Amino acid sequence: MWHKVNPIAFRLPYIVSWKSSWYGDKKGYSESLAHDIKAREILAKELTGIPIGDILMSKNDESVVVDIFTSKASLILGKTGEQVEIIKTKLQNKLGGKFIINVKEIKQPDINAKIVAFSVANQIEKRMPYKRAIKQALQKAMEKGAGGIKIKVGGRLNGAEIARKETFKEGNIPTQTIRANIDYTTIRAETVYGTIGLKVWIYKGDIYKKNKKLDS
Repeated sequence: MWHKVNPIAFRLPYIVSWKSSWYGDKKGYSESLAHDIKAREILAKELTGIPIGDILMSKNDESVVVDIFTSKASLILGKTGEQVEIIKTKLQNKLGGKFIINVKEIKQPDINAKIVAFSVANQIEKRMPYKRAIKQALQKAMEKGAGGIKIKVGGRLNGAEIARKETFKEGNIPTQTIRANIDYTTIRAETVYGTIGLKVWIYKGDIYKKNKKLDS
């Protein structure tokens, strides 16, 4: 028997770290966790329609630092950074405390699983043939230096009456090797025919303890 395991969780804390970094004792842990979840929900709502990579959060007694990784920083910053201030004000008004938001540009969006999944889902929602969208994503990822990429898609593909699943793969995806740096995400595309589910795996090479480095 075998079990499906999230590739990110499988590699904690060997070559990847947690998305949230803070300490909570027994009395305040549930409150801190709820605060973290609510902050992410607000950010997800405010950043709808923007290609977002990871959102990393770290807390201390004084403030909450939020690092937002995106392929299009200008959509979050606005012309003079006013959009970030609006998001910061909403977080502080709803959750209290002080928030510091840092927007960081993703240098290679074509090999970031979340950005790739967002792009494919967005094209499917605009009624582009799913095979063309996925094959373009596979080609771009391999051209940018990915060791391998796999995309699974499931649902009423192209409006078919019976839902089905299809898998597209290029290169190598060593999912059982812990040192393999595999970026993974899931996303949904809401179409007129119903929900299309997407899973994306991208292999970026191996990470050893001597040169351990997190890539967002």
